[in-house]
Amino acid sequence: MSRLLAAMLLRPVSLALRFCRFRSGAPGPNVAVVLSGCGVYDGTEIHEASAILLHLSRGGAEVQVYAPDISQMHVVDHVKGEPTGESRNVMVESARIARGKILDLARLNAQDHDAVIFPGGFGAAKNLSTFAMDGKDCKVIPDIERVITEFHRARKPIGLCCIAPVLAAKVLPGVEVTVGHEDEDGGKWPYAGTAAAIVSMGGKHTVSEVDCAHVDRENMIVTTPAFMCETKLHHIFDGIGAMVQRVLKLTGK
Repeated sequence: MSRLLAAMLLRPVSLALRFCRFRSGAPGPNVAVVLSGCGVYDGTEIHEASAILLHLSRGGAEVQVYAPDISQMHVVDHVKGEPTGESRNVMVESARIARGKILDLARLNAQDHDAVIFPGGFGAAKNLSTFAMDGKDCKVIPDIERVITEFHRARKPIGLCCIAPVLAAKVLPGVEVTVGHEDEDGGKWPYAGTAAAIVSMGGKHTVSEVDCAHVDRENMIVTTPAFMCETKLHHIFDGIGAMVQRVLKLTGK
């Protein structure tokens, strides 16, 4: 009976200690996440965005989601893989992923955040830039160029996954990024040609596996291939997790 009584008395204390440890930690880094719509073919790749938000939450980060208040290049029927002729707004569509908690990209300033992360999806190549149409000769929309430049000058980390590293390569010639492999390897890396485009834009490409992240320490750029590779979903989540962890580590918080 004495053992039972002791266990009952100690249990509330143990629970209280666990609760206090959870609540009393130092504030984590403040991270901006930039979306480009909702859906892989015309916006943000939803699984990548979810994985980024999950790993940021697990890493103790405070997160604010942003997107440009502009029209999408086009809207794609994700069943047929064809444009529908509709018109949609990038920020309105991105709000679906952000559960409504989103701000206009124009309000994003490096001074308010410790890092910024860009998921991939064709929206990065269609709405945040013209890479999908113009390849190495693409243009990046002004607010994306401004944000990347601001964080780079402030020596704050920039994370990018999937096709999004082309944004950094275009804005910051000479940066070292990865989009995975440089040959298709029998269809495993269907977008391998992106590596050559990055080099043509003045960037440096490093071959990487899908579950890894590459860090350009000089430029504070962290990249991972994600859905540039045809593989199982958990490998992509692992690579995104590695990218997020390294971004958080580079913040020093």
